[in-house]
Amino acid sequence: MPHLAYMSVSNSDTPFADIAYHHPCAWDMELTPQPLPAMFAATTQRNPAAPLVHFMGRTFSYGELYQDAQRFALALVANGIKPGDRVGLFLPNVPIYVAAYYGAMIAGAVVVNFSPLYSVEELAQQVADSGTRMLVTVDVPELYGTAEKVLAGSGLETLVVGELATMLPTLKKYALKLLGRGKIARVSYSDSVLGWSEMLDAADVSQIDTLPPVQSDDLALLQYTGGTTGAPKGAMLSHANLSQNAQQVAAINPFGDAQNEVFMAALPLFHVFANTALLNHAVISGASLAMVPRFDPKQVLQTIQKHRTTGFPGVPTMFQALLDHPDIGKTDLSSLKVCISGGAPLSAPVRERFESETGVRLVEGYGLTESSGVVSVNPYDGVRKPGTIGQVVAGTRLRFVDKEDASKAAPDGEPGELVINGPQIMQGYWDRPDAAASTFVEIDGRKWLRTGDIAVRDEDGFVQIVDRSKDMIAVGGFKVFPSQVENVLLENDAVKEVLVIGMADDYLGETPHAYAVLNEGFDTSEQALMDWLNARVGKHERITKMVFREELPKTMIGKLDRKALRAEVGA
Repeated sequence: MPHLAYMSVSNSDTPFADIAYHHPCAWDMELTPQPLPAMFAATTQRNPAAPLVHFMGRTFSYGELYQDAQRFALALVANGIKPGDRVGLFLPNVPIYVAAYYGAMIAGAVVVNFSPLYSVEELAQQVADSGTRMLVTVDVPELYGTAEKVLAGSGLETLVVGELATMLPTLKKYALKLLGRGKIARVSYSDSVLGWSEMLDAADVSQIDTLPPVQSDDLALLQYTGGTTGAPKGAMLSHANLSQNAQQVAAINPFGDAQNEVFMAALPLFHVFANTALLNHAVISGASLAMVPRFDPKQVLQTIQKHRTTGFPGVPTMFQALLDHPDIGKTDLSSLKVCISGGAPLSAPVRERFESETGVRLVEGYGLTESSGVVSVNPYDGVRKPGTIGQVVAGTRLRFVDKEDASKAAPDGEPGELVINGPQIMQGYWDRPDAAASTFVEIDGRKWLRTGDIAVRDEDGFVQIVDRSKDMIAVGGFKVFPSQVENVLLENDAVKEVLVIGMADDYLGETPHAYAVLNEGFDTSEQALMDWLNARVGKHERITKMVFREELPKTMIGKLDRKALRAEVGA
């Protein structure tokens, strides 16, 4: 059986051409929408003693975390949370994230994910925008301090605080108390600040049967977009969206018994990529998560070796950081079957060096907040095409539309805006019908999500993302795709990271400027690198300025942040 199957019709024969090329193991898959609590319950019932989370030397079973989720659901109802109310998670990767996430949903509430790196202003804005009534955090000073200030000055009603010490093995609890008092916040408990453990202990488990029913088409999650192209918006994801995307991801695993898989959980769970590719994927499969509170290369390498992790979803900067760490050559990575890169384009040098030094296949995938996290991924084994977004997951279709008029198909053979139809596509944006209206286009009676990504298809049906439509640079009437210029620069061994942005020019309208971080040990000048690049690109793509920097701005998951660079340079 071949690894690629696609059907497409030439744009010259019909106004639109569907692309539906799927992983071979997902061709005949039937997706079943279901509430996430039911998904969690079914896996737990099969084997309640199976490990779900390994965290800092302690293991939490499916049964243990499911019971905590039920107790949290009962506590929410007892504290006035009703179906449809929003419960926020302001958490790093810690075990109570799992119980709080599913527990809120068991109560019929809608989870809102907040980055633990948010400032007071950022958190307050999204709490207000989402109408979050209750917020869960931990007693880490930076997090509790921020959440406490938001509680004092917003519509937030209740703050729930988990104690980090209760999630650790006994010896580590004592060490934390003896040596780490400066890292633990002194929490002022009150009617509006509750303790996580106390809430669970007070839950009346005899009332389990009184919890409200949850339907698959109910809203499950408000996931805010990264805001790299505008103000963050809350993507409304239903239980059906999330449960089917979990099934889609699980179906492309060709390695056999998923219950023996251990996923390296270094991606922050507040991010949609981790929510689907790690948490919901593990729960629907019966796999476990080797969890670290935040990404630290040394700790990740130690965790992979200790827990014999089999899969590692991450972003490109994570794999670059592992390569840069001196311990990578001394770490046993033989348990890893595949690493999956998403969230940002994966450069060829990073992929090639990672595979060469580790012997582990690193494949690239694609998805958006609005698509519950995953749309496509290159095969974990067999035929693949580096630089493409791989093959779509089950039940998903892609089309190309005209960049200027989404109601028209892109001209045959030319780049077009990628639009997506599938069961994982969001319901819309929270309280933003105007934004949702411009994000969807109706074609042949179906709603298609406009991605804003410009893409091309090769002769074998593989799709390559060329750039973001909003990132294109207009140079004297020509369109320049920054990622194409960046890819050429990354071919130079001296370049570690690079961003190209358009800057105003009186004559040409805009010209490309490049901002680069060099690899250690390379000695070149800005002019020399600019000359090297300009000899290898088209005339309209030639940069007019090269700037070397110690670092480039990144988003909260480590993705290079073009919007932040534009703002910084513009200022």
